[in-house]
Amino acid sequence: MNFTNKDVMDLRAKTGVGMMDCKKALIEADGDMDKAVDILREKGMATGAKRAGKIASQGIVDAFGKNGVYALVEVNCESDFVARGDQFKAFVREIAEYIVDAAPENAEQIVAAKADLLNETVAKIGEKIVVRRFARYETAADGKVSSYIHMGGKIGVLVETDDKASDEVAHDLALQIAAASPDYVTADQVPAEAVEKEKEILKAQALNEDKPKPMNIIEKMVEGRINKFYKEVCLLEQPFVKDQDKTVKAYLKENGGASVKRFVRFTMGEGLEKKEENLANEVEEQIAKAKAGK
Repeated sequence: MNFTNKDVMDLRAKTGVGMMDCKKALIEADGDMDKAVDILREKGMATGAKRAGKIASQGIVDAFGKNGVYALVEVNCESDFVARGDQFKAFVREIAEYIVDAAPENAEQIVAAKADLLNETVAKIGEKIVVRRFARYETAADGKVSSYIHMGGKIGVLVETDDKASDEVAHDLALQIAAASPDYVTADQVPAEAVEKEKEILKAQALNEDKPKPMNIIEKMVEGRINKFYKEVCLLEQPFVKDQDKTVKAYLKENGGASVKRFVRFTMGEGLEKKEENLANEVEEQIAKAKAGK
C-alpha cells in the first residue's frame, strides 16, 4: 500500500467523500493523490472538490425541535437562488434533525456522518455547501424553548425560559432577540472587561467634547451612558419591541414573571467574506478569451 491513513484523511478533506471510497480510490491510483481525486470525480463522487475555492456566503438558518430537544443551524451555499430552493432547504432540515437526534460535538462530525447526502446535494445543485455552525438545546424539566426564523432563514433564534412563560411570551422573546440582537440576558452577565472598555470609550468621548467638563461631571456622564450601553446589549434592559415604553423585564413581570435562562441568535452570513462580482471585468475577460480563440 503506497499511502498512509493520513493520505486517506487528506483525500477525504479535499473531496468530502467517505473514508472507504477514498481508500479504494488511493488503491486504484497506487497512492497518487491527484489521480485519486480524478478517479472520484470521474465516478461523480467528488463534485464538491471543484467547488472548494468558491465562497459560500449565502444560505439559510433553520430551527427544528422534537421531544424537548431543539437545534439551530446555519448552512451556507454560494447563491441566494440556491438558498431559496426546496432541495437546499430539505438538506438543511435533515442536518437540523440530525443535530437533534445525534448531539454532534462539532460541524466536522455532522459532515462526516452526512457525507453521502452532502455530496449528493452538491452534485445536484452544483454549488459548494458548508455546515457552518449550530446550537442544540435540551429543555430542562422546568423549562421551555421557543424558536423563531425570520425572513425565510436570514435570522434564527432559540430562547429558553422557565415554565412560567406562556407560548405567547416565549414567542415574543424570540421576536425581541431577532429584532434587537442582544448579547446577554442580564447586565451582570456582561464581562467586567467589556464594561471597563466601554467606560474608557465613553470617558474619551466626554473629554473630547467641545466644552471641557470637570472630571467628577465626566464620571457621572459615563455612569449615565453605561446604562444606555446595558439597554443595547442586555435583553431584559432593552425596550420591548411591541411597546417601546416598557423594558423586556417589565413586560415579563406583567405576564407571569417568567425568567430567561439563555438564548442564541444566528444571522446568516455574518462575518463571512462576500463574493464580489465586477461585470465590466467579467465582460473584458470573456472578450479576451474570445479573441484568443480566434
